Amino acid sequence: MCDTIVIIRDEAVWFAKNSDRDPNEAQCIEWHPRRAHSHGARLVCTWIEIPQVAETHAVAISRPFWMWGAEMGANEHGVVVGNEAVFTRQPYARTGLTGMDLVRLALERSSTAREACDTIVALIEAFGQGGGCGYENRAFTYHNSFMVADPRGAFVLETAGRKWAIEPVEHVRAISNGLTIPGFAEEHTDYLYTRTSRCRTRRARTERLAKACARLTDCFALLRDHGQDHAEPRYSPINGGMAAPCMHAGGILAASQTTSSWVAELRPSGARHWVTGTAAPCTGLFKPLCVGQPLDIGPLPGSSPDDSLWWRHERFHRAVMRDPARYRLMFAPERDAVESAWTATPPDPPFAWAEGDRLLAEWTEAIAEETITDRRPFWVRRYWARRSVF
Repeated sequence: MCDTIVIIRDEAVWFAKNSDRDPNEAQCIEWHPRRAHSHGARLVCTWIEIPQVAETHAVAISRPFWMWGAEMGANEHGVVVGNEAVFTRQPYARTGLTGMDLVRLALERSSTAREACDTIVALIEAFGQGGGCGYENRAFTYHNSFMVADPRGAFVLETAGRKWAIEPVEHVRAISNGLTIPGFAEEHTDYLYTRTSRCRTRRARTERLAKACARLTDCFALLRDHGQDHAEPRYSPINGGMAAPCMHAGGILAASQTTSSWVAELRPSGARHWVTGTAAPCTGLFKPLCVGQPLDIGPLPGSSPDDSLWWRHERFHRAVMRDPARYRLMFAPERDAVESAWTATPPDPPFAWAEGDRLLAEWTEAIAEETITDRRPFWVRRYWARRSVF
């Protein structure tokens, strides 16, 4: 489950996305340079192999550690793409390109947002979409919608099997885990799964918040939102915190957790990106990223706790979420002040990521000295106990 938002302003296009997946499914921030490929080369994606193109663009991506594809990312031409799982009445294929494969392929092969849409459509028509997309349940599969943007504008691309529809964005647009393009949505939506995902509640919330965004930090706040009048997460026994864009797992029938977040500011003069590189943006820090400036941010995360940024943040995040009303005050004011200063005067990315590491270590140490009582509902405590890795 995910949420993606675009805001088209006079001077820039803003893009924001939360990637929501299984709680222990670490996500990698990676840079890949522009590359030339030999004639006849083949490309191994997550589940299938396809022909490679002659040249691929430089990209920065956020991807689930076990997949080839990406949940979201940007390329050297200022194109950004994010995808959403959608549930339709069209048949689901056992194999094919995943939505995440299509995100990365579009970034590597396209120089404009419209070209990225055309690339995705051509790939779906040629190879289909399908294959397992879940981490805990590899049989879990879905179709996809995409938000595609560049400094000139944005498009929503929705699919159902090999069928598709495209709609240009006029001002503010959000997508979630349901089809939205008039006509296409009514024809193809699976209403049961769409309703379970709470996508309509989240989409209405994100679009309302997006219309009020005046500063880039408002986009950060939007991705941290826990729902109307709720500073902290609220959990349903059915689907946990799935009703809010900052998603927290803990439902009995359905559960998903925000595992990475990305905000982009796209201008004709250049793009600027801000990413957490961690789960739960409500406990994370947005740091600057440049497509053409790869950083050494430490080891890539794996399937269990390691020394990567993602897993180091998980120890902090999971402690805070036991009683967020109490522990948020130990770090959030300082974090918000840092982000405000950074967006006003963007720092050099290596400095910002190093500073982020220092702050995370301080905040983790402060929380570790506290005696924490888990105040979440019993079904949420049980859900997380079954996924405990620390």
